[in-house]
Amino acid sequence: MKFSEQWLREWVNPELSSIELAEQLSMAGLEVDGIEPVAGEFTGVVVGEVKECGQHPNADKLQVTKVDVGGEELIDIVCGAANCRKGIKVAVATVGAVLPGDFKIKQSKLRGEPSHGMLCSASELELNDDHDGIIELPADATVGEDFRVWMGLNDSTLDIDLTPNRADCLGIRGLAREVGVLNKLDVEVPSIPEVPASISDSVAINLVAPDACPRYLGRVIRNVNVSAKSPLWLQERLRRSGIRSIDPVVDITNYVLLEQGHPMHAFDLAAVKGSIQVRMANSGEQITLLDGQEVTLQNDVLVIADEEKALAMAGIFGGEGSGVTESSQDIFLESAFFAPDAIMGRARRYGLHTDASHRYERGVDPELQKIAMERASALILEICGGEAGPIVEAVSSEHLPKPAHIQLRANRLARLLGIDVATTEVEGILQRLGFTVSKDAAGWQVSVPTYRFDISIEEDLIEEIARVYGYNNIPVEAPVAPLRMHRSAEAQLPVRQLQHAMLAQGYQEAITYSFVDPKQQAQLYPDLAALTLPHPISIEMSSMRLGLWPGLLSAAGYNQKRQQQSVRLFETGLRFTPDEQAENGIRQEPMLAGVMLGTVQGEHWQDGVRAVDFYDMKGHVEMLLRATGRFSEFRFVASEHSALHPGQSAAIYRGEQLIGFCGALHPQFEKMFGIKGRAFVFELDLARLREREVPAAGIISRYPSIRRDIAVLVDRNVAAGEVLEVIRKVGANQLVDLNLFDVYTGDNVPATQRSLAIALTLQAADRTLEDQEVTNLIATVVKTLQNEFNAVLRDS
Repeated sequence: MKFSEQWLREWVNPELSSIELAEQLSMAGLEVDGIEPVAGEFTGVVVGEVKECGQHPNADKLQVTKVDVGGEELIDIVCGAANCRKGIKVAVATVGAVLPGDFKIKQSKLRGEPSHGMLCSASELELNDDHDGIIELPADATVGEDFRVWMGLNDSTLDIDLTPNRADCLGIRGLAREVGVLNKLDVEVPSIPEVPASISDSVAINLVAPDACPRYLGRVIRNVNVSAKSPLWLQERLRRSGIRSIDPVVDITNYVLLEQGHPMHAFDLAAVKGSIQVRMANSGEQITLLDGQEVTLQNDVLVIADEEKALAMAGIFGGEGSGVTESSQDIFLESAFFAPDAIMGRARRYGLHTDASHRYERGVDPELQKIAMERASALILEICGGEAGPIVEAVSSEHLPKPAHIQLRANRLARLLGIDVATTEVEGILQRLGFTVSKDAAGWQVSVPTYRFDISIEEDLIEEIARVYGYNNIPVEAPVAPLRMHRSAEAQLPVRQLQHAMLAQGYQEAITYSFVDPKQQAQLYPDLAALTLPHPISIEMSSMRLGLWPGLLSAAGYNQKRQQQSVRLFETGLRFTPDEQAENGIRQEPMLAGVMLGTVQGEHWQDGVRAVDFYDMKGHVEMLLRATGRFSEFRFVASEHSALHPGQSAAIYRGEQLIGFCGALHPQFEKMFGIKGRAFVFELDLARLREREVPAAGIISRYPSIRRDIAVLVDRNVAAGEVLEVIRKVGANQLVDLNLFDVYTGDNVPATQRSLAIALTLQAADRTLEDQEVTNLIATVVKTLQNEFNAVLRDS
C-alpha cells in the first residue's frame, strides 16, 4: 500500500523523520519497502496568473503571454500549451529556476519574442506523466507563493508491504492508529457528520445470502454532476497513493478506500431495476465487467443484482452495464461488509485483483460501513452537488463477526517473551491498541475491537505486546540448553545407523511423496486396496502409497534418463494400508526400501563392467539384517510378488513373521517407470528390523579353532539356507562360524542334485577340542542332514 506521509501526519504527527518513521513501522511489523519523493527536485517555481494571452506573430503553435508572479511588473513568457489562456492560475518557472534534471531557466527569445520563464506541465516537474498542457491551478491559489510550498510537495510516498493479517492498516485510519500507539500520541480523527437526507428516494435491499454479506448499506443521490472536475487536493492525494484520477465519483470512492480502508462502489441508478438483491450467482450467469471482460460466473460467487440481472461481482469488480458514466445523473452508493470466505479466491479465479478484493478477502471492519457512507456522501455533495436520500441498511446480526474475548495470562506472557513487562505497561499497550482490558487473578481479560479481526488467541495478544513494547527493547540472551543424557532403548537399532549402513554401500537417501499415481500403484499391488484422496494435488498423486517402491522407481527412472549409469536409492518412510481395526481406518507402518540398477562399479581396466544382479541386492539386505545381531533369526524364502520377477524374488522372514521382500523388478514395469535394464528392489518392515540383540560381554576363547569342510549332495530344490540353519542347530555353542563357499553342478553330480561345500569353524571357550570330538560332531551334522534332506556326503 502506498500513502502520503503528509496525509498521515495530518492524523498523527510524531517527532520523527521519514527514515525514522519507516524504521519504526518496519520494526512494528508493517514493513516499509520504499520511500519516494512525491515530485522531482526543483526550485524557483511560483504560482502565477496569466493576465494576457495572444497568438505568437511568427509561430502558429505558440502563444505570447504576460504573467503575474507577484512582482512589480508582469513578465513575458512564450508558451506552446494548447490549454494556455487568460485568467488561469499556473506554475511558473522564473528566470534562475532549476527544474528536475538540472534544467536551468534562462532569459531567451523564441521566434523573436522575449521569454522570461516557463509555464510548467506536470511531467516537467515530475509530478506525473501528463504531457497534455500546463498545470491549471485552482482560482484561490496565492499568486507569487512558492509552488512547492503551496502544493505541499515537500512530502514523501511510503510504500508498505503489509502481511495478510494486518488488513486493518490498509487505510490512513488504521496506519494513524498504529503510529499513535507506537508513539503514545492521540490521533486527530477528522469529524464525519451525518449527511441529512434532502429527498426521500431509496432502493430496497434484500440479503439473500446473509452469511456472505451480513451488512449492506445503500443510498440514492440524485442530480449529481459527474462532469465536475475533481479538486486538485483530491487528485494529489490519489496520485501520491499510486491511484490515477478518473472522474469525481470514482475518485471519491477511491479516496474513502485510502482514508478509511473501506471499499465502496457507485451504480448508475438508472440501470438498477427494482430492489437490490445480494445473492449468490446463478450457475452459468454472465456479466460484463467495467474493463469490458465478459465472465461466466459460478454459483459460489457473490453478486450484487437487481430484480433482473447481476450488476457487479460483490467486493471484486463492478459491471459495465451499471457503472457510472458521464451521462449519469443519479447514483446508488453502496457500502457493505462481505465475509472474507465469500470473496477469497474468487478474483484470482477470473484473473482479477482489485483494491477492493485485496481488502475484502483479508477482512474489513464490520462496523465501518456507515462511517464510509457518510464520508463519501459528504464529498460527493461537496464536489458534484446533488441531493441525498436516506441511508437504507440491511443487516443480519447473527452472521456478523463477534468480537473475541481472550484471557491473557501473566505467566504465559513472561514465558514467551522471556522478560517481565510491567502490568501498567501491558494494560497501556492494549488500551492504546483499542482493546478493552480488565484485570483478573491470572492476568487480564481482553475484549478485541472489531477492526482487529486477526486477533483470536492468547498468542496474538502476546505478539501485539512484543511488537509495541519494541523488539529492540527485549534483551538478547543466549538460550540455556542443559546437556542431559536422553534415554534410549538399547534393544532398538537407531534408524540413523541403518541409513549410514546404506550410505556406506553407495546408496543415496531419497525422500519421495506419500502420494502416488493410482494406476502405477494398482499394477504393482493389484491385490491391495489403496486409500484415495478426496482432494488430491493432481490425478497423478491421488493415492496414498502402499509401499515405497512407486516413488523410488520413479526417482530411479528420472535419474537414469539424465545419464546416471548406476543408480542406488533408499528411503525410510510410512506406507498407508486401509485397515478397519486401525485408528482412523488406516494402518501406518514405517518401512525401509531400496532400489539399485546399472553397474556394480564404474568402468575399470582390471575388473571390466558388471551389471548388478540379485545377489548384490541380497548382500545389501543381509548387511542390514546383520546389524541387528540376530542374523540367524532371518531367512530368505523363494516366493512370488506381484511387482517382482518370478524366480528372482524372495520373501524375508524373521522367525515365522514376514518382514519384507527383495528381488528383481518384473520386466513389464520397467517401461512404466522409464527404466532401462534390470532393476532390483527390496522393502523391509522397519519396526521389526530395528529389534536387535542387546550386546552382552562374553568370554573370548584362548584356545585354537578347528575348521572342517564338508561337501554334501542335496536335491536342487533344497535351499542352502535351510541346510545351514540345520547345521547351526546341531553345532550349538561349539560352532563359531559357518560359511557356504561353493555350489557345484555338473560332471560327477546327478542332474537332479547339486553339491554344497560348507566350512564349519569349531571352538570351545574352556579347552582345546580334540579330534574325536570334532569328528563326532561332523558325523552328527552329516547324519542330521541325511535325515532332514536325504543328503549324501560327497567323496570327490
